[in-house]
Amino acid sequence: MKSTLLLERSTQNMPLGVADSYRYWGPNETVFVDQLTDGGFTDVDGKEFIDFRLAYGPIILGYRDKRVDEPVIQWIREKGTMSGFSMQLDSEVAEKIKSICPNIQKLRFANSGTEAVMGAVRTARGFTGRQKVVIIEGGFHGLYDEMMWKSDIESWDPQSGKEPEVMSFGSGLAAHSRDLIQLIPLNSLQALQQVFQKDGEQIAAVLIEPILGNCGSMQATQEYISQLRKTCDQYGSLLIFDEVKTGFRVARGGVQELYGIHADLTTYAKAMGNGYPIAAFGGRSDVMDMINFSEQGVVHGGTYTANGVGLAAASATLDVLIKTNALRTVEETGQKIMKLLARVFAKHSVPLSFSGPGSMFGVHLSETVPTNYRDWKMTDSDLYTRFAKSLISQGIMLEPDSREPWFLCEAHANIDFGRLEDVADTALAKALQGS
Repeated sequence: MKSTLLLERSTQNMPLGVADSYRYWGPNETVFVDQLTDGGFTDVDGKEFIDFRLAYGPIILGYRDKRVDEPVIQWIREKGTMSGFSMQLDSEVAEKIKSICPNIQKLRFANSGTEAVMGAVRTARGFTGRQKVVIIEGGFHGLYDEMMWKSDIESWDPQSGKEPEVMSFGSGLAAHSRDLIQLIPLNSLQALQQVFQKDGEQIAAVLIEPILGNCGSMQATQEYISQLRKTCDQYGSLLIFDEVKTGFRVARGGVQELYGIHADLTTYAKAMGNGYPIAAFGGRSDVMDMINFSEQGVVHGGTYTANGVGLAAASATLDVLIKTNALRTVEETGQKIMKLLARVFAKHSVPLSFSGPGSMFGVHLSETVPTNYRDWKMTDSDLYTRFAKSLISQGIMLEPDSREPWFLCEAHANIDFGRLEDVADTALAKALQGS
């Protein structure tokens, strides 16, 4: 196959033969894409896929959406790409974000979710004068040292009575970065209270994905978010919502529109540009104004920050999301797919539960919906992986790990739902047979 030959070639040029470690799926499974269109793609071997992975969520309208691509191309032709100076477009995009996100008073742009989180955390530390950051088990906040520590749920024994061990994503991390973060389980009011009673005066911020975009879209309860807001206020810590995945996807105003509770700082990326590299972080004016040239000020910048290409894409994408019912279509399509999957699993008498909104729903093979990462241990993740791999073999692309949600885009409204249900039926039958 051409993909096998390409992997052999690329292995001579890049570690594992890929530009991102998570793109390596093995010697015979690594995917090489030839063409992206609407809600899917064709690989280099000519196989067509409906894509529910969507590059981990940036595609909210569809691949190669003309409503975004054409304004970007026009901008490049008429204005250029980047200059290292400011543009009118900077404030225009910021104002569009502020018009639908009342939690944002001021913001700065970045190029990726990782950069946005780094900027938000640094700003929170500058504002509070504290160092520690509390993060939630199962959350993902980018690939930089202190956010690359996780609870080892895979090796954890729920019957042991012990807390999960904390481990790094890999080697090469600065050892002291572990001391800067504290992990707690989602939706545990007791754990939240305990960590603040112990370290409250040292905690700069709590960083949370209210919908865990890297953990099956498990959701924080309204009670938990409300108490989290109160606790941060009580101790003078900042609340940071990581909306890199949920922003401009689960609602126009992101997850904060759903909960009706605002964070002090918020990070955005992914869906705000429909696939173009653009990100942002922002929040309260008094907090963001810590970014200044005083001796106590926070430094933020980057050569490619607020480049014309990313901002033109964000401007066009936001226009579509603000002026059309695109997000309603995405949500309704996701709900439709959940219903057809429920029929398939019921037919085979396999327990199934869903978490998260239709635009990025998690599939859990369990009787009850998991409420935190530790609950994921109780789901049948092995059967899910066999099911997912069988789907992939039949042209339905998704991440074969049950901790990754199904991402939907507007273009998915036009897929063949009957075929999807038939394929899912066949895939589950094969998975139950162990193949």
